[in-house]
Amino acid sequence: MLVTGGAGFIGSHVCAALLREGHEVLCVDNFFTGTRENIYHLLDDHRFELLRHDVTFPLYVEADEIYNFACPASPVHYQSDPVQTTKTSVHGAINLLGLAKRTQARILQASTSEVYGDPEVHPQPEDYCGRVDPCSIRACYDEGKRCAETLFFDYNRQYQVQIKVARIFNTYGPHMHPNDGRVVSNFIMQALRDESISVYGDGGQSRSFCYVDDLVEGLTQLMASEPSVTGPINLGNPSEVTVLELAELIIDLTGSRSAIRHFPLPVADPRRRQPVIQRARAELSWEPRTGLKEGLERTIAYFELLEREGFGSR
Repeated sequence: MLVTGGAGFIGSHVCAALLREGHEVLCVDNFFTGTRENIYHLLDDHRFELLRHDVTFPLYVEADEIYNFACPASPVHYQSDPVQTTKTSVHGAINLLGLAKRTQARILQASTSEVYGDPEVHPQPEDYCGRVDPCSIRACYDEGKRCAETLFFDYNRQYQVQIKVARIFNTYGPHMHPNDGRVVSNFIMQALRDESISVYGDGGQSRSFCYVDDLVEGLTQLMASEPSVTGPINLGNPSEVTVLELAELIIDLTGSRSAIRHFPLPVADPRRRQPVIQRARAELSWEPRTGLKEGLERTIAYFELLEREGFGSR
């Protein structure tokens, strides 16, 4: 099993899950946003191998299945080098699809709910084509992922490569980078430090948060599904919550003295995000099982450990 971006947040959990299933795993990462801390606990497993590599360059290895998570996924990181972000999505997809074609491997693309942009349809089903501004500061990620999906389906039609495309909605849990700028990690770190909680706008914008263990189960089930199940398939939690509600819940769970402070909305920030998951239920028999409170408690415990061990500034 080849997992690109395997030292990242979701990729590291996928590596661990595949090892538990008895597979041999080759983790590929250039450590732009991934960290060695996420995979330290896997290094002693003789079935686990780590390779430092940038997927914008060809990769010459053997694989039976490929999970492609190689791309920075938070605005702070992907906007810091937007050209490289686009190259990672597009050139990376071309290189990995070429590898899948050569080795006859099945390949899964970790796409994103950001392909829907700032949606005019709510909640978002897979047949909604989205509303994305190709010139915005977020387009390097949004359009890069959209182009990667195009490449995946064209390789499937033209070369019969076995593909799986998962559109991942907001996901949280252990191994999130504490400084990635995402709302869950931001709020938890601010709450643990009794700092003001930064809410953008009035906090009425909504998100749907899926715990990482649930997501990984959906991803592995998608990879194991029949060849006719190509996707795209939404994987996320259909329970919608406002950003302000999330902030208040995290303050309560951490026992923080933090106050909520409002800031202007970022440019092109989606107002609402909620998946329709009927396709995942029907084709994968999958739906998330972890409640938001339970998942946040586990995630808070992880960040508390990072703070105690001095990794909060990594």
